[in-house]
Amino acid sequence: MLKFPGLNPVDYLIIGHITKDLLPSGHQLGGSVSYAGLTARALGQRVGIVTSWNEADDQESFSEVAIANHPSEYSTTFENQYTAEGRQQYLHHKAADLAYYHIPESWRQSNIIHLAPVAQEVQANIVRHFPDAFIYLTIQGWLRQWDAQGMVSPSEWPEAAYILQQAHAAVLSEEDIRYDQGVVNTFASACPILVVTRGAAGASLYTEGNHHMIAAPLVEEVDPTGAGDIFAAAFFTHLTKNGDPVAAAEFGVRIASDSVTRPGLSGVPSPNLINQISTEV
Repeated sequence: MLKFPGLNPVDYLIIGHITKDLLPSGHQLGGSVSYAGLTARALGQRVGIVTSWNEADDQESFSEVAIANHPSEYSTTFENQYTAEGRQQYLHHKAADLAYYHIPESWRQSNIIHLAPVAQEVQANIVRHFPDAFIYLTIQGWLRQWDAQGMVSPSEWPEAAYILQQAHAAVLSEEDIRYDQGVVNTFASACPILVVTRGAAGASLYTEGNHHMIAAPLVEEVDPTGAGDIFAAAFFTHLTKNGDPVAAAEFGVRIASDSVTRPGLSGVPSPNLINQISTEV
């Protein structure tokens, strides 16, 4: 892992917090950058992650990607509590916000820029600095707020139109917008390509005024954590290479569906699995 990368360029730059996710049995690494970054690496990309986290939490998982870390006493830390009313999420700690100046200069010409906040940590104006790159978004972290006790709830996103209009494509979960089709329509009108992931039901693709439903194969679900981020990295990589959003979404759904059959970061696909699915789609 490269804590202070030199002049080594990357193809796929992803910005957001590596998180610490608390579990009844302990904790595991999480965050969109973890799942998406490792998936992009499995897809053959040279990946650079710009983040802020406490490296003491774990390093071995990122041995094949470069990390520009701005150290924090605490990693951004989430906990899910389950009650009779359903799941409630809490944010216990938040690492530092991330801005353009945190990006190593040698990474600023990356072909793919993936903004992947989990707790509003990626500054909105960062999108204006990459006029020649493919700008992709996983937007869940801009749709969250939390109170003094850390209880997470849905948030307004004042910068939505500005950021979505700068992007080439964006991915979110139907849970992120509480299944509100009106929000989907608003986001789809601002962003050229929008994908709403729908778990076992697959994904909805909105592009050029058209809607495509991408079905998912039946699998035995073990852990859905990170599936949307794995989908996003597969979708964005395929879209960049081939330019066909429908084919990219079909590929992403296959990769993400396989990921839920394994827990945590073990859901990240292997290069062999990617090659197998690539020949089947």
